[in-house]
This record gives sequence, C-alpha cells and structure tokens, in this order.
Amino acid sequence: MTIRVVTGGLQTTVQDLGRPSHQHQGIPGGGAMDRIAMRVGNLLVGNDANAATLESTLIGPTLTFGAETLIALTGADLEAAVGATPIPPWHPALLSAGATLRFGRALRGCRTYVAVAGGIDVPLVFDSRSTYLRAEFGGFDGRALHAGDHLAVGEPSHLSKRIMSSLRGSNGHTATVARWSAGASIRTTFTEEAIVRLIRGAHTDLLTEASLAALVGSRFRVSASSDRMGYRLDGEPLSLRATTELLSEGVAFGTVQLPPGGAPIVLMADRQTTGGYPRIGEVATVDLSIVAQLKPGDHLRFRFISLEEAQDLYLSWQQDLRQAELAIPFHLSRGGSAS
Repeated sequence: MTIRVVTGGLQTTVQDLGRPSHQHQGIPGGGAMDRIAMRVGNLLVGNDANAATLESTLIGPTLTFGAETLIALTGADLEAAVGATPIPPWHPALLSAGATLRFGRALRGCRTYVAVAGGIDVPLVFDSRSTYLRAEFGGFDGRALHAGDHLAVGEPSHLSKRIMSSLRGSNGHTATVARWSAGASIRTTFTEEAIVRLIRGAHTDLLTEASLAALVGSRFRVSASSDRMGYRLDGEPLSLRATTELLSEGVAFGTVQLPPGGAPIVLMADRQTTGGYPRIGEVATVDLSIVAQLKPGDHLRFRFISLEEAQDLYLSWQQDLRQAELAIPFHLSRGGSAS
C-alpha cells in the first residue's frame, strides 16, 4: 500500500524515535519533536512504539491513501478531515481506499503526527527512519515531503487488523472514527501559557542572583529563529556572575543553554551532540512535548523541580501508557467499535 502526497504542507517529514545510540559518533539523536504524541499515535493503530510516522508543522499535508488504512492523528489539532468527516486527534480512524486526508488551520499546538498501521516504510539510516534535514539523510530522501511523493507502508500488525475490523462497515462512510480515544493522562498537555518543569543544570549556580530569579520568575517568548534544532527564548536577558570558559560537553534533548547574548536556548530533537555554552537547566522529559508544541510567539514559564520528581513524573506516564496498551485489546474483545 502507498500514500500519495498531494501537497506537502509547511514541513512534513518522516520521524521515529531517532538515533540516540549514534551520538558518540557525532550524529544527532533526531527523531520526533513530540515523543508523547508519536508514541500514542502508534499505540492507537497497533504499531510498535518506534514505527515511523509523519510529523507535520503548522500547515498539514494533503494525503491520498491507495488502500483501506488505519490512521491516528495525535499532537496538534490542525483541523483534519476526510471529505465532510472531521478526524479528531487521539482517535483511531479507518479510511477507505482512495480517501484523501486534508488539514485546515492550526486550532491548538504546532505539530501533528500521522500514525499509519504498519508504519511508514522508508530505509533505515543509522538504525532509524527519521529525517535529518540539515544533513539530508534518513526519512524520504532526507527531505520534507513534496507533492507527487509516494510513501510505502509496512504490513499492519495483528492488533492493527483487529482495530480495523472493529471499525469496518459501521457507517459506510469514507472515514470511520472510533468512539474510544487515548486517555487524558497520556496525551500532550496544552495550556494558555506553558509551564515547563526544569531540573537544575550543571551551571545553574553560575547565574547571578537576579538572573536565577528571572529564569523561574519571568515569562519567555519563543523566537521566530526557533527550529527543530533549538528554541531561542526572548525575555529578560540572563547573565553569569563571571565570564567562564567551558569545555564542550555532551548535551541532551531539553538542555537549556545560555549563550553570551543572554537569551536561553532549549535544545530540541535535532540538537548538536556537544555544546560549550553554560547548561543552566534540563527540561523534564515529560514536558519536552509541551515545548515541542509551542510555535514562534508563544510564551512559557519555567518552574524548578528535583531530578527525583522528574523521574517520578516520567515513570507515572510510562505506567499510564502501559495500562492503555493493555486496555486496547481488552476493549476490542468487548466489542469496542466506531461512532
């Protein structure tokens, strides 16, 4: 089965969980920006957690499906529909052969994920199907999707076929959306003003007293110069107590660096593997999805938490995800179907 790209949207790429095992070779980890949305999307269509999905930013693509296909949209709500049938986020949906999925305006969030039963089938590059745009490798020819591209789809799992069967023939429409959806505890969180929990970094204590107070007491705005590599934050400039020369050291998804200009940068999925700027914080893993869904002009505030609190939050999310994974087959066995 193939998916034909009618329009590519603003930036639609193939993404999985990235290349973390190759960072010692200088290869960025990459992968999906909103890992929560990507993993939940794969869960809803019966895929392995690391199956490749499509990541679309702000303006979604137009996609035509060559055969009956089970999909799930997660993350941002980009007003998706098949014909007159809305396709809400966080629900599985069965599309008939020839169905065309279109997106409208961004109602909430920045990035939406299109998970397809069987996963997007592109070649593995350094053990991942993710697109790394700066070096033009991985994904579909190392680039964002264009009109006329055709994407191959892998073989759906047994669970995928069970979900498809539960939705088949219920209303005769081009698209059938399941009544059930991902629970609130495993979804990406959207709020009017993002509160991002931060663990103290290796160099937090180098901040002046006023800058330390500003880091967690003031509001920052996502700069227009932000991308998949990093988010530059505009706000009250931060400064160090003294000029410090640092050796380059390893950085992570969510490391908050402070360059000389005083505007913090949150390193994102396509970050470099090392950095020499002071590391003044580390975003809690569960809140990386909150940051990933911010667009230029959006605001956030940081709040310090301990490493132990961040670990507990992540373990709790993992437990909820595991419970959802177990609940889907149980729900299907009890006759779960579509709306």
